[in-house]
Amino acid sequence: MAMAVQRTFPEAQVTIGPWIDDGFYYDFYFPPTPEHAEGRKLSESDLKLIKKQMDKIISADLPIAKEEVSREEARRRIESINEPFKLEILDGIQTEPITIYSLGEEWWDLCAGPHLESTGQLPKKAIQLKNVAGAYWRGDEKREMLQRIYATAWHTPNQLKAYKKHLEEAKKRDHRTLGTKLDLFSIQEDAGGGLVFWHPKGSAVRRKIEDFWKDAHIAGGYDLVYSPHIANLDLWKTSGHYEFYKEGMFDQMTVEEELYQIKPMNCPFHCLMYKDSLRSYRDLPFRWAELGTVYRYERSGTLHGLFRVRGFTQDDAHVFCLPEQLQDEIVSVLKLTRDILSRFGFDKYELMISTRPEKSVGSDKIWEDATSALVGALDELGWEYGTDEGGGAFYGPKIDLKIRDAIGRTWQCSTVQCDFNLPE
Repeated sequence: MAMAVQRTFPEAQVTIGPWIDDGFYYDFYFPPTPEHAEGRKLSESDLKLIKKQMDKIISADLPIAKEEVSREEARRRIESINEPFKLEILDGIQTEPITIYSLGEEWWDLCAGPHLESTGQLPKKAIQLKNVAGAYWRGDEKREMLQRIYATAWHTPNQLKAYKKHLEEAKKRDHRTLGTKLDLFSIQEDAGGGLVFWHPKGSAVRRKIEDFWKDAHIAGGYDLVYSPHIANLDLWKTSGHYEFYKEGMFDQMTVEEELYQIKPMNCPFHCLMYKDSLRSYRDLPFRWAELGTVYRYERSGTLHGLFRVRGFTQDDAHVFCLPEQLQDEIVSVLKLTRDILSRFGFDKYELMISTRPEKSVGSDKIWEDATSALVGALDELGWEYGTDEGGGAFYGPKIDLKIRDAIGRTWQCSTVQCDFNLPE
């Protein structure tokens, strides 16, 4: 596709083109020209021209060849064709030699591979260019705005046909469309992106869900709590969130010469409440739940309906317990999660144990005990799970639960985290 784009629009500069769950995308930079002062903006008709060029490349059955070169040679070649983004990509490659793949004698790119032997092995009628979107280079809004082409490729035309049917069904269920059509919620750009306004009808639905959630937690032995929306920045430094999570936090505000932080999560607040008085181990466990509204900084280009926002109400809970109570409590949390999700028709899950990341706090013993408790709880329930090595939070391992919706898509939903570090 990148070769076809540059054949069609020679001024285009190539950046990255990774695969994703349902296909792949490629990002291109179009520099300003006399005809396009702010750079070319690709349209649906442009996609048709690109696809025709792709078909010609496939029909030509060009050989796809791998070549290994030195870093210096790769740099020389990139500079000779004026591809500055490729230079940045080259600087980020840590291994040598550098691998290059070429299509015939005309086009090449940095790539780890592997690939097919020739373009003629690709099925023209099983490839579709889907749409164009904007994206910042490296996800940084201070960098260049790129044109991202989304595409999908399948082994056979029938597989592509089934995929397109799947997309049609997904479009019917797009919550952004339904939210507007049913007058449930809106995102008001005058107030700022990623901030949700619940309309009367949506509020009625939300109230029903919240009442059910509260009743389920009270029946499960939880007490409900409420906490503030802001706190002194020192609290987030003490908890470690500022050091490990500050990129996801909004800037601070100054109150009487002290810095305050709008909260991105509820954890430190519940710990403060637990510390507020002397506790006896005989009273454990304490189970506290909160529908806490939190605020997290997300780049504007990543915002997406209700799925990726800057302010949301989190159904959150913290259980304070003895180490010997830990596995039983995790089992109870998982059962409560199952019972709540099943009421909404979610009965198919994907479960992952996310283990210690490189950037973390705490001793090996703490991490081993926490991970062992999570694994033991899942084994006790007989639930199948995989392992996401290094996918845990900075303070502890977790169980990630993905639900499957009506048309088979999976979504990250509940998380059960085990934290020995924050209480300390």
